[in-house]
This record gives sequence, C-alpha cells and structure tokens, in this order.
Amino acid sequence: MSETDVKIVELDVRAHLSKKLEPFQLIMDTVKELKHEDVFVLHAPFKPIPLLGILKMKGYSSTSERLESNHWVTTFVHKKNKTAAAKVSAAVQSKSLDRQPLSASSIEDLASNDVNSSCEGQPPAIDATSESELSAQDTAPALQEPNIVLDNRGLEPPQPMMRTLAALERCKPGEVVLIHNDRVPVFLIEELNQLGCLYTVEDQADGTAKVRIEKG
Repeated sequence: MSETDVKIVELDVRAHLSKKLEPFQLIMDTVKELKHEDVFVLHAPFKPIPLLGILKMKGYSSTSERLESNHWVTTFVHKKNKTAAAKVSAAVQSKSLDRQPLSASSIEDLASNDVNSSCEGQPPAIDATSESELSAQDTAPALQEPNIVLDNRGLEPPQPMMRTLAALERCKPGEVVLIHNDRVPVFLIEELNQLGCLYTVEDQADGTAKVRIEKG
C-alpha cells in the first residue's frame, strides 16, 4: 500500500460543540462506516481521552497532536491496517492523501438524524430466570452505595460524558458511579449498552436526571 492508497476520513466536531451539541453519536456513526484500511482523523477542541479508550476496544490505535489551544487532531488507525499505521503521520502532515471530509451540511444532517432517531438505550436483556432466582432477587439487599458521585449539571457537552466514562475507567467491575445530569444522557446510555454496564435512570422533578451505573 502506497501513501496515495491510504484514504483519510476526516471529521471536525469543533463547530458542533460550539453549538452545545453532543457529537458522540456522530463520531460513532462515522466509525461504523470505516473500512479497516481507512484512517480516521478527528478535529476537536480538546484531546478526546475517553474516546481513545472506546476506539481502542474496537481495534484502533491513536495519536493526538495539539495544533492550537482549542484544536486537537487525533488520528485513528485500525490494528489490521499496519501499512497505514507506519505511514499515516507523515502523510497527514503532508496532506497528500485521499481525504473524505464531512462537510458542515453533512454534520448537520447527521446531527438531525441523531436527535430524531431512537437512542433510548435500555439495560441489556436479562435471560429468563427461574422462580427461585426471582425470589432471591426479591429478598436482595439494598443497592450498593456508589463508589463515585458526579454532578455534571451545568457542564457543556461533551464534558458530562467524558467525566462519566473517565470515572468508569477508574472503577473495578461491580463498582458503581452515580451521575446527576441536566437531562437523560441518551448518547451515554447507548455507549453503556455497548460496554455491558448495568444502569438505572431516575427522572427528577426539575427535569434533570440521575443515572446509577454499575461497571460490567
């Protein structure tokens, strides 16, 4: 594979975030469309630390570079794309690759689809249980006290999601994170389903939401 054979799919979410829109689903939708030989370049106003861990679990290695105070460029290469991984750094800097950037209109269209689509994740389906198991559940002790409590109210996207995922990374399986957000975090819930975390959502009288998350 030569440098000209490497295809870059580029996404800039800075304008998205400036409008206080959550770009996580947009990013993940873009990743779903990637082929293993593609290189994904993400432009953001910060280093997307939780995203690095999420995509690492999907087989992507990453490198991040801070170009300006509010401009980070993170490059993702799939582990099966060994040739591109060796060449991509120089190629990105020279801008000599076949890029497929997402236009502003494409971002707005995808964002609209994200808002209108059903993102109300539910905890993973529970297999049928016997009557004895159900009886044991009825007499189960009170819920475990949370190991970490986060008040994410008033924070702009994607900070609530980043803080929550970072907290989960610090937890051991079975430990609990309790978050309080301005609204139900639909994109976070979608990711919790993917990670296999159990969660419950409690709508509050003031329109905010508390989510209790148990790390799987």
